[in-house]
Amino acid sequence: MPQNIGFQLSRVPRLWRAVIDRRLAPLGLTQTRWITLYHLWRLGDGQPQCDLARAIGVEAPSLVRTLDQLSEQGLIERRGCDQDRRTKRIFLTEEATPLLQQIDAVVNQARSEMLAGLDADDVAHLASLLSRIEENGLAIQAREAQE
Repeated sequence: MPQNIGFQLSRVPRLWRAVIDRRLAPLGLTQTRWITLYHLWRLGDGQPQCDLARAIGVEAPSLVRTLDQLSEQGLIERRGCDQDRRTKRIFLTEEATPLLQQIDAVVNQARSEMLAGLDADDVAHLASLLSRIEENGLAIQAREAQE
């Protein structure tokens, strides 16, 4: 088994995001901002702030500053939750739509270029292997949390 597979698994997402970051920089978007907007768009409006943070892979308090910035830009709104006044739900504004379409085009183009030379079966197999690795990692975490 290749010894550097762990390094490759960590390098590829960083490289992928770096390509997208560079292409989105002219739009004035930092990585944290475009990733937050993109996740909210994919998950759907009205996500609780804590669920959005979990989907992105950050702690909820870490997301607050990014949401403040996006709110100041007029791209999102925070609204209280009827069932729990402590919870804030996040909504995209109409102003975010054209920007999200640009983000989506950049992400799709980068994906196409990053996966160049792989056919649909290759991509499906890669996705299956990555899912298996992720499941193994989650099982290890769960097992070690019980120890």
